Amino acid sequence: MSTPARLTADVLQGPASILGESPVWCDRRQKLFYVDSRAPAARIYDPATGETTSIPLPEITGSLCLTTSDDLLVAMTRSISVLRADGTLGPALAAPETDKPDNRFNDGRCDRAGRFIVGTMNDKARLPTGALWQLQAGDCRHVADDIIVPNSIAFTPDDKLMYFADTYRHVIHVYDYDIGSGALRNRRLFSDMKGWKGRPDGSQIDAEGCLWNAEYAGGRVTRYTPDGRIDRVIELPVSQPTSCTFGGRNFDELYITTAKQRLTPEQLAAEPHAGAVFVARPGVCGLPEGRYAS
Repeated sequence: MSTPARLTADVLQGPASILGESPVWCDRRQKLFYVDSRAPAARIYDPATGETTSIPLPEITGSLCLTTSDDLLVAMTRSISVLRADGTLGPALAAPETDKPDNRFNDGRCDRAGRFIVGTMNDKARLPTGALWQLQAGDCRHVADDIIVPNSIAFTPDDKLMYFADTYRHVIHVYDYDIGSGALRNRRLFSDMKGWKGRPDGSQIDAEGCLWNAEYAGGRVTRYTPDGRIDRVIELPVSQPTSCTFGGRNFDELYITTAKQRLTPEQLAAEPHAGAVFVARPGVCGLPEGRYAS
């Protein structure tokens, strides 16, 4: 077995997030969007100026996605709403788990047919009460359950596979995905990370069909080939990378969000860039994000 190539990343100047998550690159506006789940806020990084702006949000926010307009979709504690370009929130489009007061939305991503696929988790205890939901044209459909912490939702370039991780089970799965209907079938194990230092968090797919996964508590982002081999590793100077996405004009930059939550004062002193966004140039390109059909 060959040794994975070792890569590095640069830190971007900007506000540190308590729990940075859900980075998406807008190819129309040439900006990076992500959330600080725990602050909570939607953040917008403009590489042309190096500036990051923040839009405060009223609840814990697990993820966001682009839409066919200039708005965003934000999955907050128990509802999914439109975040308008002027920073105001529209009414909730869906709130499917009002009967589970301890649950909240977490990781989500839009497929290329305009569906927002997003997971829920128990935010009080690590119990398997979470689920996966698909939101399309205002209709919210349940597609999976028995989930502890949903992460790593990512689609292959041909739209035939969807990756998904249950972080607290330390596994990444892959499903057959029907882009026409949104159906998930034939779930199987892709990576078993039990016993590893890190846990599988957010992911993104590159144009070659390889999965880049942020290893929370592992201090790195790993690239998996479709057969499950790790062939590249981005080593970070922080322990809690949370997710990643491709951006830049040619989609040849990998943006990585991180967290500083639960770190001790000693750990924070050793990780002065915890919670920052990093950027790497991994030698491969990504693809445009799917957009919710608003």
